[in-house]
Amino acid sequence: MFVERRINQATGTVELWRCQWENRPGIAAKKVFLSKIDDEQPPSTELAQASEISAICWSYGRTLGNIAVLSPSLLGEFPGKSGDDAQLPCDFVNAGRFRNGANRWWCRTHQTHWGIKADLESFENLGEMRCANHSQPMNYVVSPLAINVNDYAEVGIWCSMPASFSTRKIEPRPPRIHVHVRPEAGGKKTIDRDYSALSVLYTDKMGLFRSHDITRVNVTPPAAFEFVCALEEKRALDCINCAHCGYPHLDLGDFARKSHRKHFCGNCGRDNTWSKHEIVSTPLKPLHDQFAKTLKYETPERILDLGEYENCDYTIWASTPAVIWTAKRPQEFGIHVHVHDGQTRVVDDTFGSVILHGEPLDRASLISSMIAKTII
Repeated sequence: MFVERRINQATGTVELWRCQWENRPGIAAKKVFLSKIDDEQPPSTELAQASEISAICWSYGRTLGNIAVLSPSLLGEFPGKSGDDAQLPCDFVNAGRFRNGANRWWCRTHQTHWGIKADLESFENLGEMRCANHSQPMNYVVSPLAINVNDYAEVGIWCSMPASFSTRKIEPRPPRIHVHVRPEAGGKKTIDRDYSALSVLYTDKMGLFRSHDITRVNVTPPAAFEFVCALEEKRALDCINCAHCGYPHLDLGDFARKSHRKHFCGNCGRDNTWSKHEIVSTPLKPLHDQFAKTLKYETPERILDLGEYENCDYTIWASTPAVIWTAKRPQEFGIHVHVHDGQTRVVDDTFGSVILHGEPLDRASLISSMIAKTII
């Protein structure tokens, strides 16, 4: 038994059919279409409690959920407002053929191919197509924050990582997305907090991607983390569109740690896209460049000696490059410090130099420590 694609001449849709070869003595082998499985494109509704809601899903090390999206809605089972236990049905699209000539499908939801012997055996037993990763739980946030950058004078979006040093216990954790929003330039912040994930909205007239249907980019923790690490380590960053489906490509995990020319598409499962030069590809790059009024950084002249706050608690981070920075002033490149006297925060600023136990802190070492405490 094998699975083949078949065009329905009446509707024009591509259907998936269960087939087998009929072999009779003296007659050429004939392909027999036994039964229709499903139409190729629409997602399966195998989850009993599945519903379509506005949500962002992601998985570390995979381009799950597709960072640039055509629709804010996802079909799945979401136990709460956010968590790491969402279940989403498979969404298959044809991805060419295996080397043996058999049709190959790609599950866009769970990021794996379908069509090998084990998949066919599973289909025989279950009567439905399920990829090998179909039961994988995903991180999610329901009704995520959506920001139209053009609605505000200043927007800053960063990858939030655990602190490097603190007098209080630092728990390793996954990255988050930190957001500053100012309705007026240099004015009071109306948003200043961490989010699990968020969407950035823009007009298709900007031409950020080959597909003009894409008018939002989901900023997920793994994508923001890899983007910031690439900026810090000065890797060549760009955004390449898939040669087959035109979807913007996102590198995560090992693929984001080393520049390369051949790129595997998480939207259609094909690997025939080549960049002119070795790069790390991310849709956050055109977003970062488009909204930046300046890409300059400056090291503040401010100096902090923590010896002056001996009876206070402190927490220290290295400042990191913003994913999005729309202010006209340069970003500050230094060391960010919070100092608390009891419950009162007496210091909350970025410094060019911070003295701890009589020695200046090294920003590069702080970055390394923050990355080491980040769970991905």
